[in-house]
Amino acid sequence: MPISTARVATDRPARYAKQLAAHMSRKVETSFSPETGRGTLVFRAGTATLEARSDALLLTVEGEREDLPALEDVVGRHLVRFGARDELVVAWHRDNGEAGLVHRNEEDPAESAPEA
Repeated sequence: MPISTARVATDRPARYAKQLAAHMSRKVETSFSPETGRGTLVFRAGTATLEARSDALLLTVEGEREDLPALEDVVGRHLVRFGARDELVVAWHRDNGEAGLVHRNEEDPAESAPEA
């Protein structure tokens, strides 16, 4: 089955993996083990695996070729939102050599600041 991967540099990979799994558990089946730093998200269209390493969160989505963009989008978009302060960037790389989606916080900090 086709896959797409992303390596997200962060000094808090387990925190983000746990937060993503907990958030997504409202909509899909999820798991996360603090002991191993690994988790899964099970969507109708495929699965995502999360692996916390010492300096990065490794993401893998697996599904039919036509479903990869949607899987990349839901995982990447939510993770970047959680990691806005750390300016996380999720750049997906598909196993067939195609470039995947790229997610980064595009919000202007001045727009999100509370008014005085």
